[in-house]
Amino acid sequence: MKRNIYKAYALALFLGGSVTVSSCEDYLEIENPSTLAQTTVFSSTTYAEGAIAGVYNQLSGDNGYGSRISTLFPNAADDFIVTGDWNAEQRTGIAHFEVSPKYPDLEGPFLQLYRGIERANICIKYIPASDLYTSGTAAEQALMRKLHGEALTLRAQFYHELIRNWGDVPAHFEPSADVKDLYLPKTNQDEIYDKLLEDLRIASELVPWQSESGDPTTRVTKAAVKALRARIALARGGYALRRESRRMERLPDYQGYYTIARNETADIIQRKENGLNPKYENVFRSLHGNGVSDVTKEHIWQVGAFGGNSRTDTKLGFGNGPRIDGASKYGRANGLTTAVPTYFYAFDSIGDSRRDVTLAYLQVDGTDNKVLTTPLQMREGKFRKYWTAISGANQTLGINWPLIRYADVLLMFAEAENELSGPTAQAIAAFEEVRKRAYFDAYETEARMGVTPTDKTGFFRAIVNERYLEFGGEGIRKYDLIRWNLLEAKILETREKMTAMMNGTGRYANVPAVIYYKTNALLGSSVTAQQEAANFDLFGGTASTDQYGGSIAQVMYTKEPATAPAGYRSLNWRKAVTAAQITGPNSGFASHFKPNHSEVFPIFSGVISQNYRLSQDYGY
Repeated sequence: MKRNIYKAYALALFLGGSVTVSSCEDYLEIENPSTLAQTTVFSSTTYAEGAIAGVYNQLSGDNGYGSRISTLFPNAADDFIVTGDWNAEQRTGIAHFEVSPKYPDLEGPFLQLYRGIERANICIKYIPASDLYTSGTAAEQALMRKLHGEALTLRAQFYHELIRNWGDVPAHFEPSADVKDLYLPKTNQDEIYDKLLEDLRIASELVPWQSESGDPTTRVTKAAVKALRARIALARGGYALRRESRRMERLPDYQGYYTIARNETADIIQRKENGLNPKYENVFRSLHGNGVSDVTKEHIWQVGAFGGNSRTDTKLGFGNGPRIDGASKYGRANGLTTAVPTYFYAFDSIGDSRRDVTLAYLQVDGTDNKVLTTPLQMREGKFRKYWTAISGANQTLGINWPLIRYADVLLMFAEAENELSGPTAQAIAAFEEVRKRAYFDAYETEARMGVTPTDKTGFFRAIVNERYLEFGGEGIRKYDLIRWNLLEAKILETREKMTAMMNGTGRYANVPAVIYYKTNALLGSSVTAQQEAANFDLFGGTASTDQYGGSIAQVMYTKEPATAPAGYRSLNWRKAVTAAQITGPNSGFASHFKPNHSEVFPIFSGVISQNYRLSQDYGY
């Protein structure tokens, strides 16, 4: 989003080029300042700000949270998947849980995350060594301390992303120029996480709250530091695929890490700087640079998008989001990420406002008509090209990526509190705050919300489900299931649900095999873009689409009529789900998943070949 992005305005001054260290590991690069020595860079607050901008720069772009890390790597759970039959050397290998070390898209993100770490390492070394850090004016000292804390936080984010995708990885916490032997072996992920948790404790003392700094949410603030520390603590205290045993295990000291998560999230809640946006849809509209504001500061940390290029922008809304025909006035959007069919029925049929934001079961055809999709073609709905002011052939749309939301803080607190003390009143209140927002405009809200469990096991299951509904398409679900050691169980459960949906049994007994509808044109040129987008987004009523039998809330939960109605088009709904999509050898759901193996990726083969101390491990 152009107006909020922390621009890398001095990047050329500090990181004008990079040189690879001999012919070995490309992921360890010495960043060679082209015009200024490090001591000179960090003797100026302006140059130091530019150096930090260079670290932020490694969050975005195609190999960062602009595409692959945000929309490719995470979409292999029971909410969304990357569509297509399995091919180990293509992106579909991700969703089917067997990807080849030769798959090219494993390389770019891996290298970019290490570039971010290298840039952060330089800042972490030289900022505290600067005279400004200890002898500058009060304002200069405060700024340099803040920049130091930002660098520590960014490094933690880069390492967290590496670990949750690759498990144990090489780790270095000083600039590559200071590393004597660059052929680093893998470091145990627990050691890395413990180092990051201490770094973030220090960073939380250096970085001010947003109300004190006035920084946009694309900059690290104290709430972001604490929320990331809680997230990493839950990962450290959760299950992980261990390199030594090649099994998913949780270590005995896990409760201490849940304590960290509880305390950090409690600090954010008690501070009261952040809150839930009263309207769930606006949480995501506000990412699109369209004038919709995040009035309650639900977004704690975002990755900014700007520039219209593959390095600093994002392909959100193009690579995911509703599909749009290229002949449409909006221009093409592919929407390669599809919903798991049963995800639609995980939401309350009437009350949960999140369903029609999260799931795009409409697409735009070449004549600007709204067309219903089958359940196998539903897309992510939180990132939409037509919510931006950009049309035509553009693939980069300036949509920010949400790294951490306040809703996550509330649910992390509820989870940690429950693990340590059972579902206390505070844990239940945090959980219900998220749930009530989802039902903000529902008739008989509390009745439709259901009763919150008051036993530890039941409350944990409620949290597992609530995070499923709240964060669909935000790159969270797969990693949640891994740290809970529920990934295999949810894959098997999803296959059972898809089978029941296909057969029209159990809770899917009244789901229609076929639905009948008429296409509806968009409102046209006589209204504003905002009015047109609002009309397109009235997913649940006949004002938006014309289904035979009433609204979506009625039609999708009622058996089809015995006779096809005149004047309506038919669309396979339940009938679209076949055995091939459930258990097919290459097209079935998570078709190549193997427990104690598929939870992490292999390292790209080119990286392995450059470092004789690295091996694939984990059965790759």
